[in-house]
Amino acid sequence: MSAAGRLRSLHVPGTPLLLPNAWDAASARLVEQAGFPVVATSSAAVAEALGFADGQQAPVGEMLAAAARIAAAVEVPVTVDAEAGYDLPPAELAERLLGAGAAGCNLEDTVPGAGLRDVAEQADYLAAVRAAAGDALVLNARVDVFLGAQDQAAVLDEAVTRARAYLAAGADCVYPILVRSAEVLREFVEAVSPAAVNGNLRPGGDLAELADAGVARVSLGPGLWRAQQSWLADQLAALKPA
Repeated sequence: MSAAGRLRSLHVPGTPLLLPNAWDAASARLVEQAGFPVVATSSAAVAEALGFADGQQAPVGEMLAAAARIAAAVEVPVTVDAEAGYDLPPAELAERLLGAGAAGCNLEDTVPGAGLRDVAEQADYLAAVRAAAGDALVLNARVDVFLGAQDQAAVLDEAVTRARAYLAAGADCVYPILVRSAEVLREFVEAVSPAAVNGNLRPGGDLAELADAGVARVSLGPGLWRAQQSWLADQLAALKPA
């Protein structure tokens, strides 16, 4: 089975694939050594480790080179957070991701500095990536309408509309990022069923609750990176001369 096929097979609603997101070859090896069957990258963590802010501020060549180093360091499939596609034509994005050794990718529907992309435009972009990659990439289409929404229930219908359009365009999974309400997440999962849905495990979050909602994969995002940075800051503070 191909790496993408193995990744795709692990998307089981109710028994989610847990993805501790890595940022370099060393952290990816630790994820693999801990027994996780897939390594995912976090764009925020990778960018910050390279000295840049998240949101496509890092040069695309550096981001993809980091992804290639991660993929070369492990035997398990690697899925890459490709942000909004780095302004690359879809065929070029697919080619460069596959060239880096990626088995999957996240693609978000927010364009940095421009806000949410039109749903039809995003669906067309996803369809073109799918056409270029065939089955060699597992496409996880991020749905960003919950970000910053004061009333997340009020944007549920728009989220479902976007998710269904992205699935129809060829996405394997949809990712309603940062849904705070377990009930809203459950309603979203039911509305797009039987499609795979990606949830977030936030600090102090409950993995069992996400599984009960029916998600098929769970991301930690930059959580491990943030925890590592916090630990390092504490260690440095303790070592600082009086």
